[in-house]
Amino acid sequence: MRSPSQPSDMDWTAHYPELAVANEDGIVSKKVEFADIGCGFGGLLMRLAPLFPDTLMLGMEIRTQVTQYVHDKILALRLAHKRARDSDIPNTELLGDIPENDEDADERQQNQRMVREAGHIAGGYQNISVIRSNAMKFLPNFFEQGQLSKIFFLFPDPHFKARKHKARIISPTLLAEYAYVLRPSGIVYTITDVRDLHEWMVKHLNQHPLFERIADEELSGDPCVDAVTYSTEEGRKVERNAGEKYFAAFRRLPNPSVGEE
Repeated sequence: MRSPSQPSDMDWTAHYPELAVANEDGIVSKKVEFADIGCGFGGLLMRLAPLFPDTLMLGMEIRTQVTQYVHDKILALRLAHKRARDSDIPNTELLGDIPENDEDADERQQNQRMVREAGHIAGGYQNISVIRSNAMKFLPNFFEQGQLSKIFFLFPDPHFKARKHKARIISPTLLAEYAYVLRPSGIVYTITDVRDLHEWMVKHLNQHPLFERIADEELSGDPCVDAVTYSTEEGRKVERNAGEKYFAAFRRLPNPSVGEE
């Protein structure tokens, strides 16, 4: 697991070969704008990809096998899209290109549907990628100040024991880093099935001077809300178990003027 020493060291062209193109001076045409922290099996990325086909999105996951799974799935879906677009090969013949995921019984069915429909997906999944990294330690190494417009925290580890609360993905220290990489008016999306964790995240985000909670009515037209709620494997597990989901979104406020801190 390697991390760049600074954002300019990242070669995004390898992750988004059709969208992040470097010119003669090495300046890349597009930068990542959405970050899914702890992306799991990539459900959110897959759902958002056709909704924002020109926006680069990155999943960050610490587990090696899970990261590899998402990486292989993205490549397979890109291939399925290309073959469906360029030839008469039925997409059902490409099912073997998608890796299996033993964690979820319906994942194979989801994969089959995605492959069948890949040829009709706007952007052909060229705008999503995944990296194995510990985002709690290295996020500013990947992204410049104000680079991101959306950050997602979906069903993070609740770390139930009080002595482990400092390891939660939302904390005063980490919120300073999230505020650094998120541009003003950018949005942080959170969801969990653990009420205590939800209250913890809401409390700390509310207490931070650079974030304010977004009212539900303001989010009624935001397609990301539906994706956050229903697209992930963890979210589907909660539904099967008739559990509750607790959602909250926060807007990044402008930096205060000098003397107003």
